[in-house]
Amino acid sequence: MKNGSVNISIVTYKEDPLVLKEALVSCSGFSGKGHIYLIDHSPGNSLQKEIESFPKVRYVFNPENPGYGAGHNSAIKRSMDEGAKYHVVMNPDIYFEKDVIETIAGFMDENENIGMLMPKILFPNGQLQYLCKLLPTPFDLIFRRFIPGKKWKSERNNIYELRFTKYNRTMRVPCLSGCFMVLRTSVLEKSGVFDEKFFMYLEDVDLCRRVGAISDNIYFPDAVVYHQYKKGSYKKINLLIKHIASAIKYFNKWGWITDHDRKKINCKTLKILHNRIDDI
Repeated sequence: MKNGSVNISIVTYKEDPLVLKEALVSCSGFSGKGHIYLIDHSPGNSLQKEIESFPKVRYVFNPENPGYGAGHNSAIKRSMDEGAKYHVVMNPDIYFEKDVIETIAGFMDENENIGMLMPKILFPNGQLQYLCKLLPTPFDLIFRRFIPGKKWKSERNNIYELRFTKYNRTMRVPCLSGCFMVLRTSVLEKSGVFDEKFFMYLEDVDLCRRVGAISDNIYFPDAVVYHQYKKGSYKKINLLIKHIASAIKYFNKWGWITDHDRKKINCKTLKILHNRIDDI
């Protein structure tokens, strides 16, 4: 990795301290320069005593809870002020081997066209998580989960989640998951940071569109992280409501039916990726 620090931010709300510690241990394994910003939106600051053994951690307590994107923005802006070259946005339920960040930063150093990168993401049991996606349509975000028919959903997921690619090669992808994304700060200065109108959900898709318009969003399977992936909106009605509300904000911003850029970007992506499959 060339000169340039890497900062990391984790936004947490009533997180299990054991889960969080596993994430902090992973982040602390990075030997390069940089800070770990722990943005705690919990009602109380009990987590502060749990991080005393992690000297790289900068604890920020904000019980007002302005939202996921807003929490990360507070750390991203510090990264920009500090001159950090890269900023890692990650969930508190992520863990990985100590060389992952060095590997990613080294790859991004060699490919300056990359503005955003996501590694291969696995469940703890080693099963692949399909988190590379096309730009979503209203059907994909709102209606797909409620319509019955497993065969039909499977066929759509094969395209929308790019499952046909097998996730075994580096590829340019319209949408990457905000559970773990590495951002080039010089690109963020042009694209902007997370849109804080999104309290929770879809802020990553919105950012992907803006970053992807001026640089490349890359899936990089040579680095691997593990994600426990709670899928909260599938289990809790209040989170489902937040998810739908964010989807409405997203389509109000980018267009419901007449999103011409979405069609152009998705068609171009599928053409390139299908051609690559045919070449194997």
